[in-house]
Amino acid sequence: MNWINKLEKKFGKYAIPNLMWYIIILYGIGFVIQMVMPDFYYSYLDLDAGAILHGQIWRIVTFLIQPPSTSIWFVIFALYLYYMIGTQLERTWGAFRFNLYFFMGVLFHVIAAIIVYLATGLSLPMGTFYLNLSLFFAFAMVYPDIEFLLFFVIPVKVKYLAWLDAAFFGYTVLQAFLPAYGGSEVFGIVYKAQAAAAAVSILNFLVFYFSSRNFKAHSPKEVKRRRRYHEAVKMAKKSNGNAAAPAGAKHICAVCKRTELDDPRLEFRYCSKCNGNYEYCQDHLFTHTHVK
Repeated sequence: MNWINKLEKKFGKYAIPNLMWYIIILYGIGFVIQMVMPDFYYSYLDLDAGAILHGQIWRIVTFLIQPPSTSIWFVIFALYLYYMIGTQLERTWGAFRFNLYFFMGVLFHVIAAIIVYLATGLSLPMGTFYLNLSLFFAFAMVYPDIEFLLFFVIPVKVKYLAWLDAAFFGYTVLQAFLPAYGGSEVFGIVYKAQAAAAAVSILNFLVFYFSSRNFKAHSPKEVKRRRRYHEAVKMAKKSNGNAAAPAGAKHICAVCKRTELDDPRLEFRYCSKCNGNYEYCQDHLFTHTHVK
């Protein structure tokens, strides 16, 4: 059982369902504030590590309301994309894992801003634009063959668009070190802030990716397999018992049917909430639907 499964077992009940909807509302509020009072956000709400360390701790949360743009048409498009990707990932991963991904990214932003400030004295005004963009990587890992219409005309698979997204992230980090950008006294701080935000967003994705066993347990194939299994359970109205394990195996997962012969690293546990002796592997112990 990895650390994410342990956290889900202990804190899963506190997850916020439909989290992306609330994030979209916050961006809408932030957009209105920037339209009405353009300087208010940067004066009192943004991620200013120096101000946080001097008592303005509300900035740890309020920086989340910064919208992705001041253009209403770009904001509408971006928020629609965020909502579509975020809600689909929540349906696939579950509310807790999606909450964990987003808030872990927020925490990385805050930690990075404070470290940079203590090391250099610079307060980097990082927003969550790149954190939301990093959701596209996660989406591409789960649904690599879904097609988006590039420029609303050209069908392109998500996995290829993810490489373009990666190139954009790479350039964002690189430009902070280029004299024409990062060396500018006027805009250098902006490019450094963007580079830091992009770097910690990628770090958040990589930590979550390698901690989730490449998201295999939450792939569309696994989701479909679990759905078929639960439908079969309901139709058969089983009262207890697992399917028989293959010869030579002692354990079998009631969802994916894997045994220790398929992967000796798998761990198996019985679920105390299921009505019967149902055994699950580590990938499905906390994600299955309880049999009643």
